[in-house]
Amino acid sequence: MAISDDKPSTSSHSRDFNARSEDIPAISVNDEDYSSYLTLVASLSGDSSDDEDLNQAIIASLENQIAEKVPVQEILLELSSKISTKQQCKFNINRSPVWEGALRGFQRLSYDPNLMICVKFSDDMGKNEEGVDLGGPRREFLRLLMDTIARSAMFEGKENCKNLALDSTALRGDWYYISGRAIAVSLVHGGPPPNFLSPTVFSLLVGNSANPALEDIADLELFEKVKKISQSTTLEDLEKSKEPLLDYLANAGCLRPMRSLRDRDLLVHDIVMFQVIHRVQGPFQRFCEGLKTLGVLEKIRRHPDSFRPLFCYEPHMLTADQVDDLFNIHLSPEGSNRRAAEEMVVTFWRDYLQDAEEEGPSKLQKILAFATGATAVPPVGFSPAPSIEFIHRGDDDFSSTPIFPLANTCVNYIRLPLHVSYQLFKEKFDFALGNTYGFGRV
Repeated sequence: MAISDDKPSTSSHSRDFNARSEDIPAISVNDEDYSSYLTLVASLSGDSSDDEDLNQAIIASLENQIAEKVPVQEILLELSSKISTKQQCKFNINRSPVWEGALRGFQRLSYDPNLMICVKFSDDMGKNEEGVDLGGPRREFLRLLMDTIARSAMFEGKENCKNLALDSTALRGDWYYISGRAIAVSLVHGGPPPNFLSPTVFSLLVGNSANPALEDIADLELFEKVKKISQSTTLEDLEKSKEPLLDYLANAGCLRPMRSLRDRDLLVHDIVMFQVIHRVQGPFQRFCEGLKTLGVLEKIRRHPDSFRPLFCYEPHMLTADQVDDLFNIHLSPEGSNRRAAEEMVVTFWRDYLQDAEEEGPSKLQKILAFATGATAVPPVGFSPAPSIEFIHRGDDDFSSTPIFPLANTCVNYIRLPLHVSYQLFKEKFDFALGNTYGFGRV
């Protein structure tokens, strides 16, 4: 299989950092848009022959279309509909060095982002865990991969608000491109969003200007030196505070004489811009090239308001009601003995979710991961929808009713045992969560 043609050549290293006109996505006009345009022209031509009025009306109409915030799930479902499920690209992953396995998978000559990902995990002893990936292993792999990328040396800064860093190892291995590709693949293939980039990086991604603050400098030693410059109150203090940074300023192109205190703020601004943006222009370009995979970057630039919450952290806590609403509960026919026992356990399930919410958000995330392999709802949604089923005596060749809940992350369901007391239900579910390795198997 040939390498996917969306991987760019290394010549992209030489491209200018500032967005050019050819980087701005063109507005596509379909038949419906063109019909609306002709209708608009016809309505205006009868009332006024003023070209300026016509142009203003057309511009206003296009601006309204662009400004409309399209649900991001709708956008991602459109992209994911093009993924072929008839062929697969295999990833062999160990949970500890997730990045190494991801690199091997993405760099394989046969890898094609348009094909379904099939993930096979191995434990520390190298034994295969499950041979078929129908969703759960893939979601867990992509979740672990996003966490690994966020903590990697390719990014720096505060947690959940990171800028690109300059790392020579990542440059040699073209990891910035691969991390951008991994994020695009995660969004389209049902994984989590990155959710850790700073507003500065996102502004640059969509082609806007950025104005990073002094606090965006992650190097603490450099931060303190630049802060001292910013706090200078006399020209003498300014020159003195500048001395420890003379070599840095020369390399950054910021070394110049200070003639007045007005030069202080401009110097600080230039240092911040160099450290946070211009210094990492090469990595940024490769990161963008990776994000072009599956057409994701084009959609980001066309719908920035829709994608911003996926890239820039926004506090969002799972609630018991949200988790409960995610699951379709499959009950036996009304009036049957089975139905009565199941309805009792449904109350236990909902009480368990409420208790988990009071314990903290991580408990609800564990419950969701137990059933789906994901700690949050993927932007593209779950397929199939999560469900609750029940284990009756004699089901599936069980000689007696199992005491622990069972989960299958491939089809996103939990099977609940029919306990007669909430305390026993809670104890067994807690044990299952605490002793589940991987993505929801006990």
